[in-house]
Amino acid sequence: MKRILLLLLLTAVTLIACQEEPTPQTMDDLQTEELATVTTPDSVLRHAVFFAFQDDATDEQITEVQQAFSNLPNEIEEIRDYEWGTNNSPEGLNKGFTHAFFVTFESEEDRATYLPHPAHQAFVEVLQPIVKDVFVVDYWARED
Repeated sequence: MKRILLLLLLTAVTLIACQEEPTPQTMDDLQTEELATVTTPDSVLRHAVFFAFQDDATDEQITEVQQAFSNLPNEIEEIRDYEWGTNNSPEGLNKGFTHAFFVTFESEEDRATYLPHPAHQAFVEVLQPIVKDVFVVDYWARED
């Protein structure tokens, strides 16, 4: 009887020791998992765009860019909401980015319509001659 118990114990220890350890999650796994949990009907997709302009860009040219961007909601029905502003942070960490634009979409499909839309492409043509750098972050809005 002791032999059988010893044999069962050794078998159990061997099986436990031979089990594969779970692979740790990567950032990509976590991001994919996070996307799956936040793309709910009550969430919105934000498209945050920041511009740094060339040093020789005039105020008139920058205003033209701002006005062209601000007109996009009138031309692209997939835009749910829009806002913009200029940097006024006292921290000095804006790295030359002076203008922020937030475009809100209901879905990734709406964003996919917006990006190649002729009105958006026309806006890019206004922007390109004076832009020094662009920084874009898209995210599903969360309140938790």
